[in-house]
This record gives sequence, C-alpha cells and structure tokens, in this order.
Amino acid sequence: MNRRRAISAIAGTALAALAAPTFSYAQSDEPITIVVPYGGGGSVDGVVRLVAEFMTQDLGRPVLVENKPGGNGIVGAQYVARANPDGLTLLSGGTGPVSLNVMLREDLPYSLDDFESVAMLFDGPLSLTINSSLPVNNVEEFVAWAKEQDRPMRYGTLGPGSVTHLFGLILGKEFDIPVVDVAYRNNPASLVDLLANQAELSFATPIALVEHVKAGKLKILALTTEERLEQFPDTPTLAEQGYPKLTASFWTALHAPKGTPQEMIEMINKSANKALADEAIAGRLAAEGLRVRSGPPSLLDEQLDADKALWGEIIEAENLSLN
Repeated sequence: MNRRRAISAIAGTALAALAAPTFSYAQSDEPITIVVPYGGGGSVDGVVRLVAEFMTQDLGRPVLVENKPGGNGIVGAQYVARANPDGLTLLSGGTGPVSLNVMLREDLPYSLDDFESVAMLFDGPLSLTINSSLPVNNVEEFVAWAKEQDRPMRYGTLGPGSVTHLFGLILGKEFDIPVVDVAYRNNPASLVDLLANQAELSFATPIALVEHVKAGKLKILALTTEERLEQFPDTPTLAEQGYPKLTASFWTALHAPKGTPQEMIEMINKSANKALADEAIAGRLAAEGLRVRSGPPSLLDEQLDADKALWGEIIEAENLSLN
C-alpha cells in the first residue's frame, strides 16, 4: 500500500506540474526598458521615446527609455548584451554602436552574436553637398571639376570610423578623386567650414542643410537613398546619377540579448511596427528627415548584412581599426 501511495503521489505531482501554467514575460506586466546608448536630447532619442510611449499604450505595460552614453555607444550596447535574455531589456542600436563598432574594434566587449534582431525602426540618408560658389550643378560636373584641382577634396566627418568618414573614403574611390577627411565635434561645426569654403564636401543629413540651401549658400547635388525622398523630390540620388555603390544610410533598430524568447521578440516587433504606422510618429520622422523602416526582425538581419558588405569592404581595404 505504501508503495502504491508513493507512486500515486509522484504521478499526481507530475500531472500538477504539467497542468501548471508556464510563466511568460510576454503576458506579464513587467516594464520593458529600451537603452539608448547616447545622451538624451538628440533626434534619435526623441523618436525612440515617442515609440516607447506608443508601445506603453499598445502593450498595456510600461516601456521605458534609459540613456547609457559612453564609448561611442559601447557602454549601452555592452549593458544590453549582458542583460538577462528575457526581452525586458532592449538596445536602441544603430550603425555606429553595432555594425561599425563590431567591424572596427578588435577588443570590443560584445559581438553581433550577443544580440537577437527585434525590429528595424528608421533610417536616414546622407547627402552630397557643396558650397554654392563652386561652378558645378550635378555630380558629373563636380567629379570633372574635382579632377581639375591640384589637391584633395576636403570633407567633414564626425570622427574616425564614423559613417561620414567611411562614406568619404568610398566616394573618393568611386569618383576616382583624392579626398582628405577633417573631423568635427558635430555637423553644425563642419558646416561652418563648408560655408566658408574651407571644405569642398559635406555628407550631412539633408534636413540639417535646408535653411542654408534655401538661402542659396549650399547646394545638395545628390542623396544616398535608393529612391528620391518625398521631402526632397527634386534632388536626385547618387544611384540614378551612375553611382549605385554610393547608396548608404544610418539606421536605428531594436536589439535584444541573445537567447530572448521568440514570443517576446514577436510581441515587441509587432508593437514597434504599429508605432511606426502612427501618423504622429511618422510625421515626426519625416520632419527629422528620417524614413520609417518597419518590418519583421529579418529586415534588421538584412541591414546588418548590407552594412558588412558596404562598410566592411572599405574598412578591410584601408586596414582601418579603432582602439
């Protein structure tokens, strides 16, 4: 009898365990935190906060934003890479903190394998902008003019290894002209020299140049998007002017620690896509000169592969690295 009771008790415990509901973070009301690896107040930070506010209402649980600046995005990215893979801690990653850091820094405390792709959010174009005093009106004329000059073309960057630095190197090869990069602390500082004819080229985002263009001081020769932007319908792309390899952008997306449950990834992806379809958020992106990039997590995987092909090639060719 004792043996029978023991067997019955064990069986009952097993059945109870099977019947007990499995805990799911997707069904809980625990807050989700999006880590922005930069200081607050920037355009990316502002848009991510709008997305978080929308997701809070959509999911019925707090979606918070926390700034963790430092090391060109390394501090925030490492924090998320080491976080519990429960989907409650996400990285608002981008071209610099993720793609470029991984390709440029050998001693980086994380790798792409430390993250799961969750959702693309938005991207932004670069421009090919010159001082209006230069005697050119399109890319072909600029290339011909640059080749006639007995000096390299100076272009502003946001520092070594930045998107603007690498894009200038690629452009120099594609145009077959000598170029030299000049680092600035931000875009406005670089534009001061462009306006003073102390530099020949700028790759700043077009929205940052609008007022100078309207004033007739600067001229945008082309944008780096695949197709013309709705905000700049009269500005051609570099691709349509014969330079498809100069299609590039900087982007922002959501990443989660490796091993995050698929249920959480799908839930967050769906909510983020809803946020990007919201008129107020889409309007804010357009006002900032950014483009909505909604879609499945695989869209982020494709972006990472495209970055490896574009930026990785020039990094390898120039043997570039950062400490």
